[in-house]
Amino acid sequence: MGRKLPPAERSRRGRASPGRRRLSYRGIPMKKIGFIGLGIMGKPMCRNLLKAGYELTVFSRTAENVAAVTSHGAIAAPSPAAVAKACELVITMVPDSPQVREVVLGENGVLHGAAPGLYVVDMSSIAPLASREIGAELAKAGVRFLDAPVSGGEPKAIEGTLTVMAGGDAADFEAVKPVLSAMAASVTRVGEVGAGNVAKLANQVVVAINIAAMSEALVLAAKAGVEPELVYQAIRGGLAGSTVLDAKAPLVMDRKFDPGFRIRLHVKDLANVMQTANNLHVPLPLTASVMEVMQAMLADGCGEDDHGSIIRYFEKLAHVTVSR
Repeated sequence: MGRKLPPAERSRRGRASPGRRRLSYRGIPMKKIGFIGLGIMGKPMCRNLLKAGYELTVFSRTAENVAAVTSHGAIAAPSPAAVAKACELVITMVPDSPQVREVVLGENGVLHGAAPGLYVVDMSSIAPLASREIGAELAKAGVRFLDAPVSGGEPKAIEGTLTVMAGGDAADFEAVKPVLSAMAASVTRVGEVGAGNVAKLANQVVVAINIAAMSEALVLAAKAGVEPELVYQAIRGGLAGSTVLDAKAPLVMDRKFDPGFRIRLHVKDLANVMQTANNLHVPLPLTASVMEVMQAMLADGCGEDDHGSIIRYFEKLAHVTVSR
């Protein structure tokens, strides 16, 4: 009979190492992950899942995007339903509520290939009410659902250091957390289904207002004849400093407006913010003001530019350009 181990040592030997933890699916270690939506965010997120050792099945209507992921080892599926049939967890990352409904509940959607017990995690940024409605439909078929939108944009998606805000059952969250952690530096449950998107809407309010405030400040500095770069360096270590300031000010001063997060997508998020706020009778005057700035940029044909490019709206009003 072997030596009986102390309780602490038994516990240590019984745990898997962090790098080898797998999501449990009906008592069997989960390896097969599905991913639907291979845009700016989806492609790097898929690559990080593959790096973490997961078997990945993907779907997108854009053949070029599918090829960009299958070249790293993913398997292409002909439909969202086929993804669900092949996998134990399906992640969706598409533009807005209608697209999530379509790929999850529509014809050949995830629901039509789902077995009871499947996990579906929507990482899109959509209206909280839509998340709750989709979750309720999936629950009728015994499918577990979480909404888990992200913050960080393309750079953080590439690095695998996104911030995830999740809503759903606590046990379901703990089950999927190892997979989400393969793409993120921070994964937080903020409540039941829909709460993740409420947190994301709050995040988008703060980001939008921060970018607008930064824009006004740097335009003021430039108009006053003070180097914006020096003003940025002077204020970034004080109370005015922020992640948004450090991410966007250097790009603005270098006149780099390639999309990390497109204006049109931020407008979509702020539309969801205002709809939710109106339903709850919450006045958001600052958010509404920034929304109008972004709408003006859309009217000028700048919807595909990075949201940091809204500084050009303020530059136009002041007849000045912010640069190094």
